[in-house]
Amino acid sequence: MLDSALAQVDPETSQIMRDELERQQTTLMMIPSENYASRAVMRAMGSVFTNKYAEGYIGNRYYNGCENYDRIESLAIERAKEVFHCEHVNVQVHTGSQANMATYYALLELGDRTLAMSVDQGGHLTHGKKQNFSGQFYEAHFYSVDPDTHLIDYDQVLEKAKEVRPKLILAGASAYPRIIDFQIFREIADEVGAYLMADIAHIVGLVAAGSHPDPVPYADVVTSTTHKTLRGPRGAIITCKQELASRIDAAVFPGVQAGPLMQIVAAKAVCFKEAQSFGFREYQRQIIRNCQALGQSLIEEGFEPVTGGTDNHLLLIDLTNKDITGREAADLLDAAGIVCNKNLVPYDKRSAVETSGIRPGTPAVTTRGMREEQMYQIGKWMAEVIHKGRDGQSTMPFEGIEEASATSGTHEGHDSGSVVSRIRAEVADLCAQFPIYLDLGD
Repeated sequence: MLDSALAQVDPETSQIMRDELERQQTTLMMIPSENYASRAVMRAMGSVFTNKYAEGYIGNRYYNGCENYDRIESLAIERAKEVFHCEHVNVQVHTGSQANMATYYALLELGDRTLAMSVDQGGHLTHGKKQNFSGQFYEAHFYSVDPDTHLIDYDQVLEKAKEVRPKLILAGASAYPRIIDFQIFREIADEVGAYLMADIAHIVGLVAAGSHPDPVPYADVVTSTTHKTLRGPRGAIITCKQELASRIDAAVFPGVQAGPLMQIVAAKAVCFKEAQSFGFREYQRQIIRNCQALGQSLIEEGFEPVTGGTDNHLLLIDLTNKDITGREAADLLDAAGIVCNKNLVPYDKRSAVETSGIRPGTPAVTTRGMREEQMYQIGKWMAEVIHKGRDGQSTMPFEGIEEASATSGTHEGHDSGSVVSRIRAEVADLCAQFPIYLDLGD
């Protein structure tokens, strides 16, 4: 609940928070790296655990008064081990980027070679992008997807690994809609004597529920965020084999960060418990079914998903045949209350600022309780906005639900403003049928 005391102390901040709550309640959160945390997770994030320094690890803190912090971190660790069936886990790491940085710090020397999926093919900034630490401190090399199927070509990965002889091979992506075969990556890593790191930030919930192959038996280190498909707080974890435990822990603290955010560690403990609860596996399966239904709806409207569809929580839609950039499409959809992000597609001829694609996903709408029927409707809305909403003032920010409701149905034809306004009102109506945080603003 939004605290009335906050409104008294800082009405400006309180109002911004209420505006954001309304935005989340009345729009479709289709960015695949976003989700709705439970009230229990959010309560832990705003708890008294925020008031203490707890540098160090369990039983070996640098500050006194940490007995309850040892207890909550132990609980988070034990629950994570149960969820991921791993030998060791670090729950202190703040973000996915820092989890990756700590792994590099633990396993590599400056200038060592790495091999990962290219960012413009579906990889992540921390997988070797030149402007990122991973591309500046290490000699980054990349494998790509097949130019025709846009699937990972494991033979090409092996060929590249033999050529480069990397010390670390990274398996994982931020915009790859298909299954990743971690066993083959293990075989490739063994062939060239490399460590294998799996970044499952996006698919972690699917992995935890058994809806995607598990990297833990194959990878030396697995990194992940906790706020995407896992539906926890904004944070991260690192799991590893026991022989690497001390190196990973030392790389996190004091290597790349100091005091842990113990309120976030507490929230991680909550989300790991939720991941073991009844319904979590079905929730993850529904995410996939919803994403496949959304993809089918878009295909029927003439859109071209990269790889032809999806096996996971996201779609990568190539808009080249629509003569619209990803940036334009994402802005139009945002104005209509459908929030997804622009994204590069494999072998994209446009820049990362413009892009030729968008990347819609279904974790958050599935959290709201939506199913295949709603995904088909969302796909039709997306198509109509992109097909008919480009001209005129369609990219101007929407001014309010009431205004959209007033204009809904009053303008026939292809007038772009009426298309976007009408769909924005229809989106708001759908959101009202699947409410989120209904009493949070009371």
